[in-house]
Amino acid sequence: MLSDLEIAQATPLKRIGDIAAGCGIQDDELEPYGRYKAKIRLDALERLRDNPNGKYIDVTAITPTPLGEGKTVTTIGLSLGLNKLGKRSFACLRQPSMGPTFGIKGGAAGGGHAQVVPMEEFNLHLTGDIHAVEIAHNLLAAMIDNHLHQGNALGINPHAVTWRRVVDVSDRALRNIVVGLGGKPHGVPRESGFDITVASELMALLALTEGLRDLRKRIGNVVIAQDRSSAPLTADDLQAAGAMTVLLREALMPTLMQTTENTPVLVHTGPFANIAHGNSSILADRLALKLSDYVVTESGFGADMGAEKFVNIKCRYSGLRPDAMVVVATIRALKMHSGDFSIRPGKPLDPKLREENLDAIRRGVANLAKQIENVAAFGVPCVVAINRFPTDTPAEIDLVREAALDAGARSVAVSDVHARGGDGGLELAEKVIEAAESAPNAFRFLYPLDAGIREKIHAVATAMYGAEGVDYEPAAQKDIAWLEEHGFAALPLCMAKTQLSLSDNPALKGRPSGFHVLVRQVRLAAGAGFVVPYCGDIIMMPGLPSIPGATRVDIDDTGKIVGLF
Repeated sequence: MLSDLEIAQATPLKRIGDIAAGCGIQDDELEPYGRYKAKIRLDALERLRDNPNGKYIDVTAITPTPLGEGKTVTTIGLSLGLNKLGKRSFACLRQPSMGPTFGIKGGAAGGGHAQVVPMEEFNLHLTGDIHAVEIAHNLLAAMIDNHLHQGNALGINPHAVTWRRVVDVSDRALRNIVVGLGGKPHGVPRESGFDITVASELMALLALTEGLRDLRKRIGNVVIAQDRSSAPLTADDLQAAGAMTVLLREALMPTLMQTTENTPVLVHTGPFANIAHGNSSILADRLALKLSDYVVTESGFGADMGAEKFVNIKCRYSGLRPDAMVVVATIRALKMHSGDFSIRPGKPLDPKLREENLDAIRRGVANLAKQIENVAAFGVPCVVAINRFPTDTPAEIDLVREAALDAGARSVAVSDVHARGGDGGLELAEKVIEAAESAPNAFRFLYPLDAGIREKIHAVATAMYGAEGVDYEPAAQKDIAWLEEHGFAALPLCMAKTQLSLSDNPALKGRPSGFHVLVRQVRLAAGAGFVVPYCGDIIMMPGLPSIPGATRVDIDDTGKIVGLF
């Protein structure tokens, strides 16, 4: 059986200029990066502005296991299936972080015969956008510490600096550090730390921006610290935003790639959904919608997380409205949600997960039912995709299908795109077309922006997670008071919590009840335009497992990459 990497490397590729021409992008709108990828100039959006928008489909999921449940492979496979049915379709995806790539999960290019190719380039440096975010972010951090060292004319409170540093590897040793050690020539000592680059506010605002001038404005609005009177200080106050914008100017352009069936993919930005908003860029979606009949985009993790932020953050800023949403489920994950099994990163699967177990599915399917309810809360028709594994039995699939329909899904399709590419996505594509073109759509946000911060947190925790209520640590109460005092209460939320449970406790599987969500602190992302409540024990810098994925990656005697996934 071929690995994902071997399938990707065996795929005949078209030159990126041919992919662009085939989907209506002009040659002078391309900035090529080698033979098989290119950035698209934003001039194309102006040229295409009078084109009608295609249908807009968001792919989300049940609460995943640490291995993921095939959301990206389903996103790509659905796009392939739509193309096979004669619909011009784009997939819009995030760029993978190299933290997970070299950690537990591996790459994020899809899998099997539904991948983005070249898979190695997609999972590694691509066109350097993550590096650009990292440098721009750390330039600001360096300028903060330099300002403190050079006399601190702005009166920055060293104990109230909120701008940390970032790096795009999973490095737990950098979570909490002290900078400025070594004496006066080396800076002002203070506590700080590193987050993973995809958690940077710059990554989030890059995904939400309207264009270059808006990008400059958003970066200028980034709040970096408080002064000694507790007033907010920004990147503009430090005169850093101009240089940061220059560093991100090229990263503003989406990257065009292709699938294993030579259909178009736009790759742009890479925020995580557990600690950021978890969606690819507005600019990429807008461009794809002008060029196609259907755009299939992906929201990170479960519908309680990435899809909630897709609606309440991304759709608020873009003005776009989804025509349908797809919830991806797997039989093995639903068995895990029964509480009978555990899936541990880097460990072999329990062999019993491969055996038919209808009783475990009956108990675990409550998680799927809750995520279907979450989609219904947005007023959007829901299609469930069962991402098929070879060990799934007909009885198990029938049970999940029946439970999904009982929970309110409009339709259910079995997706076999990993094994069969677009041919394995035809049933799903047909169900999505029917939902997008026929189903009533009463799209709505979960909460009004003028609600209080606590009221919005309560709405997300109770409606999306199923919590009974919300508790606040003293630090979070102080944070909320400061945000309200300084005029930041009317922003949407970007909840940060574990992706492994509907609750803020990763050990609670299925559909937990009777729990409260604990908010430890509430940070401001004024440039991105949201407030971030931190729930439970969520952290902003992952760690590597006992055997990192990086140990398998190498080059063979011909110079070809091996072991990536």
